Amino acid sequence: MNSGDVVITVRCDADILVARQKARSLVQPLRFSSSDLTLIATAISEIARNIVSYAGSGALVLRVVERNNARGLTIVARDHGPGIADLARAMEDGYSTSGGLGLGLPGTKRLMDEFDVVSAPGKGTTVTMTKWER
Repeated sequence: MNSGDVVITVRCDADILVARQKARSLVQPLRFSSSDLTLIATAISEIARNIVSYAGSGALVLRVVERNNARGLTIVARDHGPGIADLARAMEDGYSTSGGLGLGLPGTKRLMDEFDVVSAPGKGTTVTMTKWER
């Protein structure tokens, strides 16, 4: 973790709102468009809701990053829940184990510029995603 990291514990729906608000505050000095801010908020909501729904609790780490004179926001979502048994299938549009629309992970991947998910049954899931300034 870096000294500028913002860590949000995620246990309930109210924590999702807190995460969205903290992300907005953190990226205020950056040059994100209002539509990019909406995409970031939506991605945070989807990933945090997965933590609440499937793992019960976890954490989000928000970090302003720089690469090649560009700045962005990296979000690392980590839980120690049951993990995703079939990650490839979970990344398919329409696949859901909860009866939802099945747009969470694949939809979030489309919203962000970079997206990576690592999961192991019984060990939890870590999603790392970044949105860059345009």
